[in-house]
Amino acid sequence: MTGESSLIYVYAVAAVTPRLDEPLAHLRGVGDAPVTLLLPAGTPSGPAFVVSRVPADQWAEDALRLRFEDLSWLDDTARAHHHVIECLMEHTGVLPLRLATLYQDSDRALEALRAEQDAFAAQLATLLHQAEYGVKVYVVPEAQSSGPPDEGHGEPAPPAAAAPSPSPGKAYLQARRAQRDTREERYLQAGHAADRIAARATRFATRSVRHPPQTGPLTRRENGENVLNDSYLVPDDQADGFRTALRQAGRDLPGIRIEITGPWAPYSFATPSGRPTETDVPGTRP
Repeated sequence: MTGESSLIYVYAVAAVTPRLDEPLAHLRGVGDAPVTLLLPAGTPSGPAFVVSRVPADQWAEDALRLRFEDLSWLDDTARAHHHVIECLMEHTGVLPLRLATLYQDSDRALEALRAEQDAFAAQLATLLHQAEYGVKVYVVPEAQSSGPPDEGHGEPAPPAAAAPSPSPGKAYLQARRAQRDTREERYLQAGHAADRIAARATRFATRSVRHPPQTGPLTRRENGENVLNDSYLVPDDQADGFRTALRQAGRDLPGIRIEITGPWAPYSFATPSGRPTETDVPGTRP
């Protein structure tokens, strides 16, 4: 990007290893920009920023404010950001950073990296050989079912004597009460599912984070209502047992669906124990 004003876009913090040389040689990031490592001179190992140079006129604060309203651009950018992190995960430990983590230049990025180097190194060591898994619990709408087909032979049996019909007002109240009771039962079952998940997950996961339940456009109506949205950090050698245990936890709970996703980069567990690194581009933070 010679001759153009540029910013430093940071995807993640990565542990530097010789295995990164080949994938980085071909890796492209946001805006199809080449991806490289940024680390202090004379330190061939340790935490490094994984970066691209991006045009300042497209990534400055005012431009970003408008571009974040473009859902197509935002989706493409998020996919490119995540693609870089996924590729890194195959070769080294990674601390993913937020979308649009930006610095004015390499010197300021390196200054931030040095300030957090010890925290980054400790966090990378903690997350080594572990991955994030998402676990969601849904209360699904009650299935509409019809009675079984008539399997008798010959003449149909005479209908049973009908009970007196309630008044319209009483029938309405009875129907509302039945709906309320059914909904309360489903939520009670969701609570049981959450308890089972927590009990089983602690046997396999080293850390967990509880996120707010997803609502609105983030959930599809056929999924039901999301009542639990957790992330778990699971060692690689415990992943199969983790999945199996949670599937078993969801059995025998009608009206409840458990969704397990992953493995993912540890987005929910990547913040160092110290303060978050601030960018020096207003309005953007890792």
